[in-house]
Amino acid sequence: MRPRHWLAPLWGVVLSLPAGFAAAADNGAAAAVSPVVVVGVTPLGAGVDADRVAAPVQTATGEDIDRSHALDLSAFMIRKLRGVYVNDIQNNPLQPDLNYRGFTASPLLGTAQGLSVFVDGVRLNQPFGEVVSWDLIPRQAIADMALVPGSNPLFGLNALGGAISIRTKDGRRDPGGMVQLSYGSYNRRLAEAEIGGASGAFDWYATASAFKDKGWRDASPSNATQGFAKLGWTGDHTRLTLSGAYANTDLTGNGLQEQRFLARDRASVYTKPDVTHNLSRLVNLTFDHDASDGLVLSGNLYFREIHTRTLNGDINDDSLTESVYQPNAAERAALAAAGYAGFPVSGENAANTPFPSYRCIANALLNSEPNEKCNGLLNRTGARQREGGVAVQAAWRGTLAGRDNMFVAGGGYRESRAHFLQSSQFGYLTADRGVIGVTGPGAFADGTQDSENAFDARVDLSGRTRSFGAYAADILQLTPVLSATLSARYDVDHVRDRDAITPGGGPGSLDGSPRFSRLNPALGLTWKASASLTAYANLSQGGRAPSVIELGCADPANPCRLPNAMAGDPPLKQVRTRTAELGARGALSGVHWTISAFRADNRDDILFVADDTAGYGYFKNFGRTRREGVELGLEGRHGPVSASLNYTYLRATYRTAETVGGAGNSANDIGPGFAGNIQIAPGDRIPLIPEHLFKAQLDWDVTSALALSADMVAQSGIYARGNENNAHRPDGVYYLGAGKTKGYAVFNLGADYRPTKTVKLFVQVTNVFDARYETAAQLRATGFTDTGAFIARPFSGPIVGGERPVRSATFYAPGAPRMIWAGVRYQFGR
Repeated sequence: MRPRHWLAPLWGVVLSLPAGFAAAADNGAAAAVSPVVVVGVTPLGAGVDADRVAAPVQTATGEDIDRSHALDLSAFMIRKLRGVYVNDIQNNPLQPDLNYRGFTASPLLGTAQGLSVFVDGVRLNQPFGEVVSWDLIPRQAIADMALVPGSNPLFGLNALGGAISIRTKDGRRDPGGMVQLSYGSYNRRLAEAEIGGASGAFDWYATASAFKDKGWRDASPSNATQGFAKLGWTGDHTRLTLSGAYANTDLTGNGLQEQRFLARDRASVYTKPDVTHNLSRLVNLTFDHDASDGLVLSGNLYFREIHTRTLNGDINDDSLTESVYQPNAAERAALAAAGYAGFPVSGENAANTPFPSYRCIANALLNSEPNEKCNGLLNRTGARQREGGVAVQAAWRGTLAGRDNMFVAGGGYRESRAHFLQSSQFGYLTADRGVIGVTGPGAFADGTQDSENAFDARVDLSGRTRSFGAYAADILQLTPVLSATLSARYDVDHVRDRDAITPGGGPGSLDGSPRFSRLNPALGLTWKASASLTAYANLSQGGRAPSVIELGCADPANPCRLPNAMAGDPPLKQVRTRTAELGARGALSGVHWTISAFRADNRDDILFVADDTAGYGYFKNFGRTRREGVELGLEGRHGPVSASLNYTYLRATYRTAETVGGAGNSANDIGPGFAGNIQIAPGDRIPLIPEHLFKAQLDWDVTSALALSADMVAQSGIYARGNENNAHRPDGVYYLGAGKTKGYAVFNLGADYRPTKTVKLFVQVTNVFDARYETAAQLRATGFTDTGAFIARPFSGPIVGGERPVRSATFYAPGAPRMIWAGVRYQFGR
């Protein structure tokens, strides 16, 4: 096979990189050393000298991830990569909201997704909601990864703030095998194995893992099984691979906790259960073919299937303003007819019944007002997604007007089908904050209840999405020190939704067939001022079409609850993001440095805004939002010691005035305790995005057998979701909590010891000083007293629009406490 030193199979593949400088480095900084550093510029790969890439790309290898002993890729990125942080809303180690420069890749439906994730050229953002399930990515199979910033159009939809691209291992480059066992705090157990090899033209690789965790919070066990295998064939001019991935996970994510209970017990949960089950299968066929000395053809063909089920026990906020205690005569008769005994005949109230249930049971039997009298909801969802796609690319390298030139053109088609089901069952809270569902004609929220506030939470939606994209890029060496990259991508997305509950279109129906198309361009310039200094600038535009869940909740006449319901389908515009970045990188006395300034403006951003009905709302396009800042990075090595420092200043603000829901916000326009609206003004900071991020890392190879590591992650506080106007002020009566978090710093330590060449012992300690910190927050009504009893109608008045005030609080996502785990690895054939 002809050598292709300029071709990289994926973004972030680094060729001829000196040992010790691959982890989380800005690869263009390696210009001062003789080997050529090559990174890709498309998901299918078209490698370019990093000094000609007009962006601060960060990369890491599988060895870097192994050395950190991070549980998965997201945990590694949060600890090691510049500009990356977490909103741990689900509070499960495999379900984080990973963020980069204020853009998100989240497993939660309804979250605005702004990052694209690729594995071997397959885009992992799921068809329904564009979510990213980190538990479906096999960590041990990762050979290397890259994080590219900005709204690079070559990576297609959702790459608004950046793209993450991963290349998996193969038996030719990763021969041998290993078995690893580890055990740690909260009964965390992980078993992993891998093996790879080659014979003649064929090579093979396989890995499998099994994870179990009791969880550090109450009632939060998780199980995850993953498998990955790849078969490859290499000819004189062609490389073919066939890979398959499998994941089966059951994850408990108990989410945010109200501040009063968190202060007493950080392991406590607000309500339960909160379980997500994922089953995923993926098959991917890839090829690379050297058509000539300057032309390489590549492509892939894939199919994947994902089944997801969720079960969430929640408080029914509609019950907080209702009389939920003493059953009346008709309700007592219904209870007696159904065989219930022991229910009170008079006098039940909040003082003597901390967890009422009988009015809820009776109203479900009568199909009367369970939506008001039941204080709990069991929300269930089920989604089945299938997607197939094909992509092809041609990369030509030669000369143009006597200058080095590279031209890349490609395109792809994908089609997906999704079937989404949702139901809400009424129930009541127990003393341990669990929810028990009730039975009867009115047990489910289907809109048939004899109540003026009855709601229908059912969804039975089938959707098909057809997407086509075509792109081209030209990288031209204008002068010996100046190069330019001009690229563009055209995308067409056609969504066809069919509602089995309310078919035919019109109010309340999810039927629709919107079509979205856009051409997004980009321009980048790099100037190699010297062997140790490169400057760059780029302008780029990316976009994303509204997700199915956003299209399904976009009708002001039919507002919905999130994430529990959808209704209506008026058109939403595509989100457009324009990013400008200016930076430089280089090396001085062996220290690699990078500095950059960036600004990303979202136009027609999609936000959830308020409706007049408390607790309801809808998605709409929101003028503009902005994320801007400065990043600094240093990395160097002296003898056996290597170190890195990374700092990000990030300011994320609204640039357009808007009205949004203000439930839980003291500045709402109705009054204390009511779910009014709040006004966003230009310049208000976007919630859940920190202004300052700082990371430091130190690695010391004490001997050839012993290595020690330490790292630190620190960030400033963030505003809570619901505090979009940044004006919430607690009063200790109607409003509890500041509506924002405090800054924090977390330190981690690790040690690796190799008694022999084939055996490694390791120990990892995270949050060494057991810091108490929070990664996310939200304002919302609270249904409990200081003692933990349920409470409805906590205030006698005033009564506005027939409603009574409720108490609200700040809910927090607590960071994990100190955790220790240790393990042993045996490797062979390497």
